[in-house]
Amino acid sequence: MPKKSLNAFRRVHGRALRLWKREGTSKNLFILAGGIFVLTGIISALMTIPGSRFYDRGTQERIVPSTISAASRHPLTGEILSAPIVTLPQVFGVMVENSADAWPLSGLDQAFLVIEAPVEGNIPRFIAFFSDDQDVLKIGPVRSSRPYYLDWNAEFQGIYGHVGGSPEALDDIAKNGTLDLNQFFQSEYYYRDELTRYAPHNVYTNTNLLRASIAEIDEKYDVGVPSYDSWTFTDGVSESSTIDTTHIVWGNGYDIDWTYDPATNVYHRFQGGNTYMANNVVVIATDIGIIPGDDKGRRTVRTIGEGPMMLLKNGASISGTWKKASANDRMQFYDETGKEVSMNAGRTWVEVINNLGNVLTLTKRSR
Repeated sequence: MPKKSLNAFRRVHGRALRLWKREGTSKNLFILAGGIFVLTGIISALMTIPGSRFYDRGTQERIVPSTISAASRHPLTGEILSAPIVTLPQVFGVMVENSADAWPLSGLDQAFLVIEAPVEGNIPRFIAFFSDDQDVLKIGPVRSSRPYYLDWNAEFQGIYGHVGGSPEALDDIAKNGTLDLNQFFQSEYYYRDELTRYAPHNVYTNTNLLRASIAEIDEKYDVGVPSYDSWTFTDGVSESSTIDTTHIVWGNGYDIDWTYDPATNVYHRFQGGNTYMANNVVVIATDIGIIPGDDKGRRTVRTIGEGPMMLLKNGASISGTWKKASANDRMQFYDETGKEVSMNAGRTWVEVINNLGNVLTLTKRSR
């Protein structure tokens, strides 16, 4: 099929589905009728093109395209689906701060993926990923962007939620076509909690507001249907293990303990009195430095290429390598034999540090 025709088909199809979610019954019927008319015209034209996937050379029979995915797992969490999905969910990557002044945080316990990396002062910050089929009532506090988070967001063609950013990050957003949702200019998709928080720790969003942004983002960037790769998922089974806690040294009061619970086969994250849960925990080591001459001490973090990693699942620790070929490619994880490691269905956290020597595994002990 010609690439332009395929893109046109995907854009019309994806927007019709999103409108169906947002509009009432009468509007939906009108949209559906119009969509069927347009799609019929496109497919009819393609059926006349020899070699098109809609045209069968041998039997001359018309082949009806199927938009239903045959996958039995959710593409983002790996959880078993009760029914197949029609299109990939739209992903939102939201910058959430991790300053002690912002604790407790909101929404991280429902993100399907969280990536944590340092910003200035070696204080960690998250990019938390949600999808448009989730309902999360409060996400935040939302804070500013840094360049390296953009590369992780690009893996999903995510709509990127943030409150301003460093000069380098804002330049990259403009140059790289990031689906930008900057609270400075699109404040209607955010709100401030003035009762219990103070600036700059009081900006929040939720999935209803993020979903509402899709129409504007579609109009501005002409994105069409989301397209991204999925990890390989399995259903986790607890293994016998003497490892109780994995301790990650951040310093400045931000050290992390990931403690394994064999009864539920999950890991619990402890930091500053905050607790979260994950089915997979990945610690990757990469090059981290300070931008020369930056008066704020902002960091550089290498996101492309490869480096050592440690993956925790099922009570076991797997050593190997992380790889990411380009900004748009998913980060993948491989064991020491070079085989891709499957992930447990559920939630995943990725901790980004400069040296795996800062990771300590502790034998079972009482808390």
